[in-house]
Amino acid sequence: MNDIPVLTAHSGMPVLDAIAGRKSVRGFKPDPVPRETVRAILEAAARAPSGTNTQPWKVHVVEGAAKERVTQAVIAASDAGETSPSYRYAPDKWSEPYLSRRRKLGFGLYDLLGIAKDDMAGRKRQHHENYRFFGAPVGLFFTIDEHLEKGSWIDIGILLSHVMLAARGFGLETCPQAAWAPYAGAVAGVIGLPESEVLVCGMSLGHPDWDAPANALVSGRAPVEEFATFIAE
Repeated sequence: MNDIPVLTAHSGMPVLDAIAGRKSVRGFKPDPVPRETVRAILEAAARAPSGTNTQPWKVHVVEGAAKERVTQAVIAASDAGETSPSYRYAPDKWSEPYLSRRRKLGFGLYDLLGIAKDDMAGRKRQHHENYRFFGAPVGLFFTIDEHLEKGSWIDIGILLSHVMLAARGFGLETCPQAAWAPYAGAVAGVIGLPESEVLVCGMSLGHPDWDAPANALVSGRAPVEEFATFIAE
């Protein structure tokens, strides 16, 4: 018996189109997403591979009032400067080419939104949109048991990719967000995470608002020649 779930909406999208067209959406419509659709996305994404099929991921879905409570708690913590990071996502100092890539993306976004480089209040307001899930009706939090090692973190990264692509199969879009990790304590307090779970990241899920200025942003990618080496002998 084949137990692999079958997508029932927009499932005709070719795989390469789903990959090439994926982007981090930063503006969503408030249209609700049925819970059955969220479940189907997660069921499909759970086919992601993991070392010896350990499936080391947990997903916490927030909607409605619960989503709003998380938003308010994290924005309050951010305004108060009360961070509670679950792990270190970034190095203390970025080197090249990573620094230039980050700056290009950030400046490109701010330019689209009309936020000047010295407008720190404007930058903060835009950053807080992360915690409002950019207007999306569904938020996802991905966690992992604290005792697991780097291999399992790789596995949960693969799951994230599968969720983003499966969402496109239903005509939905996503934005993966490491911005939640510094406020893991605030998130945990709202959704009841046990101390043994590490918050890896969040993700916005919903119907994209392609008229939102932020969604005009197109991030670049390095050519294959820059990151791949082909060895034949």
